[in-house]
Amino acid sequence: MPNDSGSDARIALIGRLFDDSRQANRRTRKALDAKTVAAADLMLACLADGGKILSCGNGGSAGDAQHFSSELINRFERERRALAAVALTTESSTLTAIANDYDYDRLFSRQVEALGRTGDVLLAISTSGNSANVAAAVETAHRLDMRVIALTGRDGGVIGGQLASTDIELRAAADSTARIQEMHLLLIHCLCRLIEDDLLGTAD
Repeated sequence: MPNDSGSDARIALIGRLFDDSRQANRRTRKALDAKTVAAADLMLACLADGGKILSCGNGGSAGDAQHFSSELINRFERERRALAAVALTTESSTLTAIANDYDYDRLFSRQVEALGRTGDVLLAISTSGNSANVAAAVETAHRLDMRVIALTGRDGGVIGGQLASTDIELRAAADSTARIQEMHLLLIHCLCRLIEDDLLGTAD
């Protein structure tokens, strides 16, 4: 069993991590309140016009892409119609074929080329903003006249710099990958809630 001093140090660490998360939360909220509403409105307009939302990312961001897609297709907090969303991170045969036959950097762009249509939205997730395969997906989305909502962190990276004026960047106000991922998940939940409230009326 750990000694008491070791337990105290770990408890103190947990406190610091919670404090760091709260600070990132406050900074991100201050920077992104209006942009998050605009991103939800963009998604709602896409869905209302019969479009769909494609999402992609690597590692933890792949999990976030799948999380978002599942919340739209199934439900977030209330009963409603299913909404069109596709996570580009889930089809193992497609992913391995593209990586093997082409290049890992084309993992998502190839799928956007196949599935994306004018008016669709790409939710591009990268904690650093520098994921090459996500940046390539953004480039392909632009070529197809799709709009992009990018979840980034730090300085926005390559992806932050390649966005068009009609795109929306939701950049977490944090440098730590863990804090950025926490903010991304909260932003995803905010988007899901805003979408459901628009469709069903504001809940308590």
